[in-house]
Amino acid sequence: MQALVEDLMSLSRIEALKHEVPGDSVDMVLLAREAASQVRDGSHVAVSANCDSAIIAGDRGQMAQVMRNLIDNALKYGKPGGPVAVTLEATQTGWLSIAVHDEGEGIPPEHLPRLTERFYRADTSRSRAAGGTGLGLSIVKHIVERHRGRFDINSRQGAGTTASIMLPLWRE
Repeated sequence: MQALVEDLMSLSRIEALKHEVPGDSVDMVLLAREAASQVRDGSHVAVSANCDSAIIAGDRGQMAQVMRNLIDNALKYGKPGGPVAVTLEATQTGWLSIAVHDEGEGIPPEHLPRLTERFYRADTSRSRAAGGTGLGLSIVKHIVERHRGRFDINSRQGAGTTASIMLPLWRE
């Protein structure tokens, strides 16, 4: 119950600030590595980047929450004991691409459009067993939108799921 209240409060705060573009600089490569190192239960999360740092204009706390939520989901719904890969790529067009990929069962296509809705669960029995509040992807979506980015989820049954974010790189 406490986790649910905390997630609802977090979502409320994010929505209240959605028109305020964050202005602090955040190194997403460093943040992704920190989030991967905080994984409990000995799971392996590999982080790779095509750049030493990828600075965005952002709210560090919110972007840390995004990385934790996506990595936690990949670990919960990926293949048990299977790898989770986080890749970051700075594009020449001024965007940062972040992808979190698992090798789980995948998500049936009819569920993909609704995954960021509050409390929506593609597999209610498995979700209940894995824990969580059903708000994680909704929180991710709202944070990414506040940062003027895009959030997508692609999945193929039997081949895993990839959660992708595109964020504008820092401009002086």
